[in-house]
Amino acid sequence: MKDDVMENKTVKELIFLSYANLAMAHSAIDKKQTKYNVVSYSIRAKLFKGLKDGSMNIRSLFDDEKIKLSQGLTCNYCGSKNNLSLDHVFPQKYGGIDTGDNLLYACKSCNSSKGKKDLMQWYMDKDKFPPLMIIRRYLKLIYNYCLENNLLEMNSDELTDKNLPFDITLVPIKFPKPDTLVLTIQS
Repeated sequence: MKDDVMENKTVKELIFLSYANLAMAHSAIDKKQTKYNVVSYSIRAKLFKGLKDGSMNIRSLFDDEKIKLSQGLTCNYCGSKNNLSLDHVFPQKYGGIDTGDNLLYACKSCNSSKGKKDLMQWYMDKDKFPPLMIIRRYLKLIYNYCLENNLLEMNSDELTDKNLPFDITLVPIKFPKPDTLVLTIQS
């Protein structure tokens, strides 16, 4: 992520901006758009404003859990149904906890290659943009972690030197064109 985007933004604003862009991308995918349009940008602006002024909220992880369960035993990263294990979205080495919210099914190959890397760093190393439902879970986990640890009102650049289970500089702000994105990985 570019430093100019992070500059002078609280952690909460940064997460809200990413979440609003995620909603814009999701809507564009649902409408099978090849590029973002005025309606897309309106969705983003309305959600960002609503999140900032408190009239809207980031939804709970419950919806994400329903999606995870409906996908069944499938690697969330590549779609494989073989040699599955559980992967920690936030690696345990960096404070990720052993709860269902922080776990996704992953084939042994994906789980092994991701290892202890930040989820977004792993995707960047693969030169891929994650499925939107994985980004949504990642953002919600970051939001909840920051809420529980009183970090939301801090300036986002203050978190770069902290030992956290995520890398705040990797929170996705700019999303690729909608025709290059997917909601989930299908097997």
